[in-house]
Amino acid sequence: MCGDDAGFRRRIPTDSALFVGRENELARLANLLGETRLITLTGVGGVGKTRIALRAAETLAEGFRDGARTVALAGLRDPALVVHAVAAALGVTDHTTRPLADVLAAHLSDRRALLVLDTCEHLLDVVADLTARLLRAAPGLHVLTTSRQPLGVPGERLLVVEPLSADTDAVTLFTERAAAAGFTLDPDHRPAAEEICRRLEGLPLAVELAAGRLRTQTPAEVLERLDDRFRELTDDRTDGAARDPRHRALRTAVGWSHELCTPAERLLWARLSVFAGDFSLEAAEAVCGGEELEDIDQLIGGLVEKSVLARLAGRDRYRMLDTIRAYGGDWLRALGEETDQRVRHRDWCLELAETGESQWWGPGQADVFRHTAGEHEQLRAALDFCLTTPGHEQVGLRLAGALWFYWAGCGLLGEGRYWLDRTLALDPIRTPDRAKALWVCGYVAVLQGDTESAVRLLEECRAQALRTGDDRALAYAVHRLGCARLINDEHAAAEPLFEDALHRYAELAELNSNVVMARVELAMSVAFQGRLAAAVNLCEEARYICEVYGERWTKAYALYVLSFAELSAGRLPEATALARECLRVNHEFRDLVGLVLPLELLALIAALEGEGRRAAALQGAASGIWRRVGVPLFGSAYFNHPHERGVRLARELLGDRGYTDAAREGAALCLDDAVGVALGEPRLPEVPRQDGRRSQPAL
Repeated sequence: MCGDDAGFRRRIPTDSALFVGRENELARLANLLGETRLITLTGVGGVGKTRIALRAAETLAEGFRDGARTVALAGLRDPALVVHAVAAALGVTDHTTRPLADVLAAHLSDRRALLVLDTCEHLLDVVADLTARLLRAAPGLHVLTTSRQPLGVPGERLLVVEPLSADTDAVTLFTERAAAAGFTLDPDHRPAAEEICRRLEGLPLAVELAAGRLRTQTPAEVLERLDDRFRELTDDRTDGAARDPRHRALRTAVGWSHELCTPAERLLWARLSVFAGDFSLEAAEAVCGGEELEDIDQLIGGLVEKSVLARLAGRDRYRMLDTIRAYGGDWLRALGEETDQRVRHRDWCLELAETGESQWWGPGQADVFRHTAGEHEQLRAALDFCLTTPGHEQVGLRLAGALWFYWAGCGLLGEGRYWLDRTLALDPIRTPDRAKALWVCGYVAVLQGDTESAVRLLEECRAQALRTGDDRALAYAVHRLGCARLINDEHAAAEPLFEDALHRYAELAELNSNVVMARVELAMSVAFQGRLAAAVNLCEEARYICEVYGERWTKAYALYVLSFAELSAGRLPEATALARECLRVNHEFRDLVGLVLPLELLALIAALEGEGRRAAALQGAASGIWRRVGVPLFGSAYFNHPHERGVRLARELLGDRGYTDAAREGAALCLDDAVGVALGEPRLPEVPRQDGRRSQPAL
């Protein structure tokens, strides 16, 4: 599947957890995938469904032309975010207001891929609906889900994951986890180890947690204490789960591990439960630290040793299994700390967003993008807390507005619009935070092509700013109203709005990516009115400012306009160099609109230079990206002109049949390969034919 990285199959997460046995399950999965397109792994908590699914994705990806990707749903609480999570995992962005599920369906329609949806039971209905829709739209798509309940979708096949064999695989897991804890089992220990595994029903999570006790106890002592714990649970007649041996085994192991922890480790375990998905050491220190928890690094090490946390392979990040997180959450509520801890998590996310916003103007933009994307699950959790907890709506407005650079600059318009619309609907109080959220939402709507909503939002922002004397919000509202005119081809109306906004920014001494982008957008409006010299001057000024401050994202758009001007003047080498530099930057930021615009220019340049096959291939690649973006072509008809002219010239060079073949080859390229061709690679790489095998394009 064409992605923003080199391949679809790279999006399979791994951690350092042991993987023992399961050969039969993996073989059965491989066979089932040849018979059906939807398989659900079911089983009790802690039985290993997620590990099997991830291992299957890793080992079976090569059997799918477009590889495999996984979507972790455990951290989601809002059903509306499921489609956004799937889109993010697939690298799909949408620049329209049409349903994102439709965009996903179109994107997957010609793919042969494996999609893993992990932990679906708490979002069952929406996952079932989306899965059924995608399977109908994409005949080559296979879906593997993990859930404690079936999805109930026609054609679904269930594979019940049973515990490990208590006498073989479970003992092997116990032995290996004991070795990781520094304890070597000798033959005298094996009877006790086997009995421990039988008592714990062979549940992998329970076995690993029990093995963690071997740091301080012998297997015989572990077994004796285990008997005591089982008696305590069995005597608790109020607990229905105690009558289910597997639930009882898991609860015993988790509660037992909790007892094994020091008081500080228990408190950290509880506080860490507010994190969604994986987290960094720095985040844990910021959110969970305090006078009573000072050495977070050491405490996390202790929780890793006890199998409460797992460290992700090759990364300084940690994750907590759902069962363990739920136990920690119960403990946090019992301590009366849940709201306070979620506020700390929210405030950390707000600081992350506002720091990213300020650093977006400067040389660290790429790092800001990567860091923000790495904490996407945390940001979702914080926004959801703000919108579902009375009294926190204003902070939600502030957080959603501060993330404008992430929504607009990194291809997340649909999700950004979702959060901004919700926060604005919940808090009508006319504050500066609301004014900012209004112009940010209006900006996102402009980029989606929803100019009617954009103008309504921006006019509301302008009216509020005039009433309250908010000069900064007024400048941004005027600026983005200019953008709405620009993409509607109202260039004469856009020009004075941009000039007014720039004047207001200067009076405020405001200087950031938005401000310099206003200069670039003014350049577009005058260029599209035929005043290329004025446009070049504006973009050279913008380019200079960006270079002084080390800013690259806005500079890339200035380079696009400069390339457009050089192309219009017939200076093809200069236009090529500028377009390629623009392409490199926007590829790094995953800004697909910013990437496809120079790609269209380079396709036209190739056609003008007589390279018809390269031109057609680049146009085919661009068409695929436009579909992924969600619109046929962006905004103004002036953006459309290079495409139409390039297609006409390439068809003249190749003929209709030759053009169609070359364009199809380009459309089959993954994003990195398409960018490579545009940057001057002499030949197109191999691309898949319709039968799934590889063919070598003639270029």
